[in-house]
Amino acid sequence: MSQQVAITTRGVTRDFQSGSQTITVLHGIDTEIRAGELTYVVGESGSGKTTLISIMCGILWPTKGEVTVFGTDIYDLDDTALVDFRLANIGFIFQQYNLIPSIDAASNAAVPLIAQGMDRHEAREKARGMLEKLNIGDQADKLPNQLSGGQQQRVAIARALVHEPRLVVCDEPTAALDANSGRRVMDLLREVAVAEDRACIIVTHDNRVFDLADRILVLEDGLITHDGKDMPDDH
Repeated sequence: MSQQVAITTRGVTRDFQSGSQTITVLHGIDTEIRAGELTYVVGESGSGKTTLISIMCGILWPTKGEVTVFGTDIYDLDDTALVDFRLANIGFIFQQYNLIPSIDAASNAAVPLIAQGMDRHEAREKARGMLEKLNIGDQADKLPNQLSGGQQQRVAIARALVHEPRLVVCDEPTAALDANSGRRVMDLLREVAVAEDRACIIVTHDNRVFDLADRILVLEDGLITHDGKDMPDDH
């Protein structure tokens, strides 16, 4: 069965102004991300990883080029439609978790559903179900500061997945973790985030978990220099 293409980028360039200088961070990126795969985006700091995934997710406009996400040319959408598209289709897992300190775990996990207009009680129930799936259902009524770092991260994963997005994007999910915890989180993401009709992109330079990827894109100076199942030997 051929896999569905989740994201297509064609000729994606991104410039930033620095005083009177123009700095080009991405140089004409052409790639496809497929559903049903765990794709890593790897590269040194400053190689353009975060810029690329921000453009793929509709957060940062490209200077030139086209981005389609599940068939929708996202930069053809107006601002409101783009926000709605992101809300419906994309789940983000940030390095810093970004939980709201004043509300409990279930309410934090329910945020995307409430943003889509779901009844608050119904959204919390659905969020509880996702917390159960991640083995922290018993923490649903606790505030973030009553949770361990690992539990907070699971709440963040629940929040990214609760609205059943077609694209899940994680920025350095193992950066602050020891080797065992990092591996557990990546195993968990493989188990809960990767699905036949969903793509999962992970930005990382944690070589301890490279073997769990279906595909690795290496970015160097704003260009994709490697695209394959394994890391090249010179990395």
